Amino acid sequence: MKSSNFLPFALPDIGEEEIAEVVETLRQGWITSGPKTKRFEKEFAGFLGHGVEAVAVNSATAGLHLAVEAIGLGPGDQAIVPTHTFTATAEVLRYVGADPVFVDIEPETYCLSPERAAAAMTDRVRAVVPVHFAGHSCRMDKIVEFARERSIAVIEDAAHALPTHSGGKLIGTLETTATVFSFYATKTIATGEGGMLVTRDKDVVTRARVMRLHGIDRDAFERYRSDRPAWYYEVVAPGYKYNMTDVAAAIGIHQLRRAPQFHARRLQLAARYDQELADLPMKLPPRPPDREWHAWHLYVVALADDCSRSRDEVIQKMFERGIGCSVHFIPLHRQPYWRNRYGLQPQSFPVSERLFSRGISLPIYTRMTDDDQSRVIEALKSVLRSR
Repeated sequence: MKSSNFLPFALPDIGEEEIAEVVETLRQGWITSGPKTKRFEKEFAGFLGHGVEAVAVNSATAGLHLAVEAIGLGPGDQAIVPTHTFTATAEVLRYVGADPVFVDIEPETYCLSPERAAAAMTDRVRAVVPVHFAGHSCRMDKIVEFARERSIAVIEDAAHALPTHSGGKLIGTLETTATVFSFYATKTIATGEGGMLVTRDKDVVTRARVMRLHGIDRDAFERYRSDRPAWYYEVVAPGYKYNMTDVAAAIGIHQLRRAPQFHARRLQLAARYDQELADLPMKLPPRPPDREWHAWHLYVVALADDCSRSRDEVIQKMFERGIGCSVHFIPLHRQPYWRNRYGLQPQSFPVSERLFSRGISLPIYTRMTDDDQSRVIEALKSVLRSR
């Protein structure tokens, strides 16, 4: 049973600025998509720069769905997806009738292997969906090159990757079709639920903006600002209900302003873990190349072969010491739907299998104090040295 001083795996970092902005939003009375959502989109696009446009949505899953729909994926089409990811990355393909082609990750990054992606290519593949695992970027130069040679789209699942660099550029500004970020409660900036699709492709951004709100040609806020009657709208496609609210955007505006501060703290926490855990029987998380940025959304260690305890034992013992840990992820080839539908076998994904069986995600979040982190470190040392 959890004690009163239980240290959770993750907590959002909400400050007085976010609270004040939400209160102002409630007092103004515009709590659905409106001026705050527009402002958040503009400021998010400005944060990334390089001419991207941003479309705010109510989840990263919604953003991924809008992206695959906007490029016209449908029945008979395929997209390459890493097996080591959350189910949302693949499920959006089924929403449009397309099929994922699952490939293994690489041990150097825990991200999609470009070489395995190339080997999995078929004449039905129209897109590749790289996932920037834990905040470490995929080898995007190779993935973009692979996609360009085959004339397929690249839709980045960047749920873990704000802010992350690849090739000296922020994720979200690369030469890809679209990038989707998550603002779920545990992410590096959080709005509770929410996400952002970013792209330079005018067709994608136009389609996404229409489809995020029932296929209406202009959203509620714009209807009140145009020269047409406020009650008038036109449905041009069978869209979805994916719009972000102004309440969520009010939080996001200030979370985004604090993103550099949040990132600096996560860097400190990761560096201390690296130093303090170096002599334990485990592999520390992959580090990015020099002068690249890791977002450190997660800090994932992998127990060594000679470790005397199993992954499940360690997590349970940490829990008993009042510390929450997690596992990222249960690979999709192990999930009943994906396994049964596509006949997936564990031996086809050895790197993902090994990370799943040995991997533990330690607490890392900006509200952690140095004392909190000391508790994690000392508890882990105690668990692993007690045999």
